[in-house]
This record gives sequence, C-alpha cells and structure tokens, in this order.
Amino acid sequence: MSQDSADPYRFVQRLASLDRRWVFLAIAVAVTAPFVMKWVMPVGSVNARTQRVFDVLQKAQPGEAVMIAFDYGPAAMPELQPMAVALIRHALSRNLRVVAVALDLQGVLLADAAFAQASKGIAGKEATRDYVNLGFKPGYELVILGMGSNLVKTYAQDAAGHSTAGLPVLRGLAKLSDLRLVIDLAQSDTPTAWILFGYERFHVPLAAGVTAVMATDFYPYLGTGQLTGLISGLKGAAEYETLLGKPDKGTLGMTSQSVAHVMVVFLVLLGNLGYMLARRRPQS
Repeated sequence: MSQDSADPYRFVQRLASLDRRWVFLAIAVAVTAPFVMKWVMPVGSVNARTQRVFDVLQKAQPGEAVMIAFDYGPAAMPELQPMAVALIRHALSRNLRVVAVALDLQGVLLADAAFAQASKGIAGKEATRDYVNLGFKPGYELVILGMGSNLVKTYAQDAAGHSTAGLPVLRGLAKLSDLRLVIDLAQSDTPTAWILFGYERFHVPLAAGVTAVMATDFYPYLGTGQLTGLISGLKGAAEYETLLGKPDKGTLGMTSQSVAHVMVVFLVLLGNLGYMLARRRPQS
C-alpha cells in the first residue's frame, strides 16, 4: 500500500497542487474521444417539435419538393450542419426533391458540403435532377417575396451557373407555394422573415432549425401554427438522426457533451471533497 493511499490528507495535498493543464487535458480527451471512438449514447425521448418536422417529410409523396434555406455561417455549423445533412438524407431517401437557397452568403458552401455528405450512401441521386443549390441572394425579404411569385425568375441560375429554366429538379415548381415544406436553418432572425413573407403572404408550410439559445424565441410561432415544427440545437439534430435511424455528427456531438459534463461534475465533486478533507486535517 502506498504512503498516499494510507494517508488521505497527503493525497489531498498532492491533488490540490495538481497542474491545471492535466485538468484541461482530461476535458479535451472527454470531448474528442466520442468522435474518435464513434461512441454513441441514447438521445432519449424525441421532442414533439422535432417529430413534427420529421412527420411532414415522412408523409410527403415521392416527387414532391422541399426547400432548405441555409441561413447560417461557420459559427453555427456545429449545431445546424448536422440538421441539414439529416434533413437532406431523409428527403432524398424518400425520393423527394431538395432545393437549397442561402440568404446568408456563407451558407452557399455549407449547402454544397451538406449535399456531398448526405448523398453518400444514397444511390442514384444527382445534382440538378434530385437536388440543387440555388446559391445566395442579398436582401432576404425581397428574395422571399420574389420566390413567392416566380422562383425561376428570382434565381435565374443555380450556384454552379446552370440556367434554372430547364433544370429537372425544378420542373413544376413555379413558386413557393408549390413546395411541400420550407425549412429555414438559421443563426439569426431570418425565420421571422420567412414567417412574415413566406407563410403569411404565400401560405407556404414552414419549419425552422435554430441554435439552442434561439429556440425559445420561436416557441410562440408553434402555438399559432405559423411554424409546423422546430428543430432546436444539437439535441434537435441528434433527435432527427435518431428518428432517421442514422446516428451521425449530431448524436456524436451530444455524446461528447454528455461525457464532458460527467467529467466536469466529477472534477467539481473531487475538488469539494479535497477541500472538506483539507479542513478536517489535524493541525500538527
């Protein structure tokens, strides 16, 4: 038996003098290990708000089209990109057409990355036939109003420079109301613009995916029916992956968070235990 284990006070003293860099290293390992080892923890019950978005796509008929608005940049990518991949994967697996737009300039490349990741493992899906990235347009209120009247006229070319007039993926899509659902993935208040100018003006069914810190701002729109559903933060992305039966980065991210939280709680308890033992140490 070592001297430290025989004398708990000596152990506490050594623990108190532990270099903080070991703590930082422990947290770093806790955060990264689930991604490296592909650890997946159960997400738990799925929120009804996420379920409602899933149900709309699940009940859509093959050939119908959905639009995903990539209204976010790299800062919100950890929470929103897993949602985008899961939504595209779900739509393509149901033989739905997917149209992407970006009212945030940075969303164009993120849309391309999401299509590239989601289309892997789904055979026979091609750009411009099954999905298309229409790219960025400035002035989002005017863009939404324009798409509500004439989608092809508003986006004369897609992000790759193809004329939209003859694209198979847009066949029969003249305006927003021809879509089965519009899903706005947002890091700002663009869902409000979609509600005002998309839902209220053109009655297009609308859902949103937002960062966790923004979610409560949009709960009232669920009660009024202006939002069909709402995917909230990384937890919402993991819930959607669970419904889809394909755990991916959303689920891995939630596992990483859970492991890191357990590590933090353990370190806090250990620190408090050390503090209490130090106070009880007999004075020599």
